[in-house]
Amino acid sequence: MVFVSWPLMVLLAVALSGCSPRHLVINSLASELAGQSQGAENDPELARDAAPFYFKLSEAVLAQTPGHGALAEGLAARMTEYTYAFVALEADRLEAQDSAAAHRLRQRAAALYQRARNHAITALEQRHPGLVQALANPQAPLRLAPDDVGLAYWAAAAWGSWIAQSKDQPDVVADLPLVVRLAALADASAPGWGNGALTSLRATLEASRPGGDKAQAARWFDEALHLAQGRSVAAFVAKAEGLALPAGDRSAFEQLLQQALAVPDATGSPLTLQNQIMRRRATWLLEQSPDLF
Repeated sequence: MVFVSWPLMVLLAVALSGCSPRHLVINSLASELAGQSQGAENDPELARDAAPFYFKLSEAVLAQTPGHGALAEGLAARMTEYTYAFVALEADRLEAQDSAAAHRLRQRAAALYQRARNHAITALEQRHPGLVQALANPQAPLRLAPDDVGLAYWAAAAWGSWIAQSKDQPDVVADLPLVVRLAALADASAPGWGNGALTSLRATLEASRPGGDKAQAARWFDEALHLAQGRSVAAFVAKAEGLALPAGDRSAFEQLLQQALAVPDATGSPLTLQNQIMRRRATWLLEQSPDLF
């Protein structure tokens, strides 16, 4: 979820005017878009309304600069965050009142997650031709460079979320082992990336995959909480939904969500908007607790 800055608008105007070499301006525009971030924004609705323009502009620019990994990563990240916050969560809330509307939102969420995944995977494939095919072969030697990890994280996060929204499509669900391996490769290159975000993703994948090691998932969830240093609401919510809920442990589930709600926001924190959205999720889950157990 991002807001388009004045420098970016100036670059866009110059690009459209034809006053400078086009490829230089497009590359500068791509870099400026890649640098857009959620910052300390704490108004989810404002972020939601600003996002579509960013997505369309970024996709248009990325089409002209397909090798711009930073823009592909930023676009995949923002699109995945937007889909989770404003499409998938709304589907969950609507389910009890209007299952048809919830189904339509889940279909939209699946399409957006797929779109985000494709942006990140395309950029990774340009750096590592044949990557997706190699992920399907456990014997294929694969390594990611540290500067690939952001792309790999958002590719895996979007891909896993797409699978979660597509449980009635076996061909999509069948890709889960590829997502697990991609996340593992990223973690091998940059352990603890994203203040525990990557570790939390690995924990969620391990807890949800058929035959997953719940004890290992618990260790990764705890490691993610340690790496987040009490600053991430999402880390507590992920453990509550990924481990306590499937285990039928209502006490742990509610305790984790209460801890999530108690996370303070530091002034200027880049997690401000994410924490605001995840607090809404935690509050809703607590309200649903009697029906979930």
